[in-house]
Amino acid sequence: MSENVRGVVARSKGAPVTLETIVIPDPGPGEAKVRISACGVCHTDLHYREGAINDNFPFLLGHEAAGFVEEVGEGVTEIAPGDYVILNWRAVCGDCRACRRGRPWYCFATHNAHQPMTLEDGTPLSPALGIGAFADKTLVAAGQCTKVDPAAPPAIAGLLGCGVMAGLGAAINTGGVTRGDSVAVLGCGGVGDAAIAGARLAGARTIIAVDIDDRKLNWAKDFGATHTVNSRNQNAVEAIQALTGGNGADVVIDAVGRPETYETAFYARDLAGTVVLVGVPDPSMKLELPLIDMFGRGGSLKSSWYGDCLPSRDFPMLIDLYLQGRLPLERFVSEEIALDGVEAAFEKMHHGDVLRSVVVL
Repeated sequence: MSENVRGVVARSKGAPVTLETIVIPDPGPGEAKVRISACGVCHTDLHYREGAINDNFPFLLGHEAAGFVEEVGEGVTEIAPGDYVILNWRAVCGDCRACRRGRPWYCFATHNAHQPMTLEDGTPLSPALGIGAFADKTLVAAGQCTKVDPAAPPAIAGLLGCGVMAGLGAAINTGGVTRGDSVAVLGCGGVGDAAIAGARLAGARTIIAVDIDDRKLNWAKDFGATHTVNSRNQNAVEAIQALTGGNGADVVIDAVGRPETYETAFYARDLAGTVVLVGVPDPSMKLELPLIDMFGRGGSLKSSWYGDCLPSRDFPMLIDLYLQGRLPLERFVSEEIALDGVEAAFEKMHHGDVLRSVVVL
């Protein structure tokens, strides 16, 4: 039998979201129904509401979530009812060319639930990133559920489902930060601060936070930044070079995703250093750099998708580090809100007043 629950829906481009009744089908083969305990409010959800992802309205928003498996469909063996899980939006297939080459974090055939969730009138919903977790319950592919230690509170654990994992992974997985490295992070929102936390966890010696907001720079210190640069007041490239013996940073992470920040990252790295782009650019943006500079400086220019994470490997490990007191995930939670508070949370996020608002159910 299908089930009616509450969900946050974006019906049209730019319109305020609404709390509506949605219909969740019973899980079919390879699917799972999950009771949501908490879900973070991510910029990607706002991008969906603004039509910046696609125009497949109406959207069921929310994707950065943790909860409990309530029911599974035929053929599901890796999870069972009662399991405490973090939801992920890249359920690997295990059979594509990336998976077969032992690089499942690059999986080219990730999958979601096959059955649609709908409005009461039968209108199909497009779940954000294949999840749709601003709801009492949601339907996902079983591979989107990663079991973790239930000792971690849902409001904290769910953050690994998107933004925090993207930043941590950009530093540890994509950037390959290791002990003694110098790291610069451009943009100190949730993703940037997670990259700072990841660099600290990996043993970076110098961690430089760059932003135009002194309030965010102060937050960055809480996550491990050893130095801060307000790029509104000083040249970021010169400041980073001055803090790294005149050389530039070993790894520079662009958590903003604009042509000007990427150019800064490019010139702020050391010769043969690494640039990691984790901030998501607008599709209309273009970048122009002298090709001779790209050749002459060597090194690596990388993009980081979801922190190049493998949820089955990374989520349990990071939760364990949190429970050991080595990863301060709780500092990302600025406020806990109800399901009807998402629109107000978007406004706070837009103005940079929070790192994460988290819906708690």
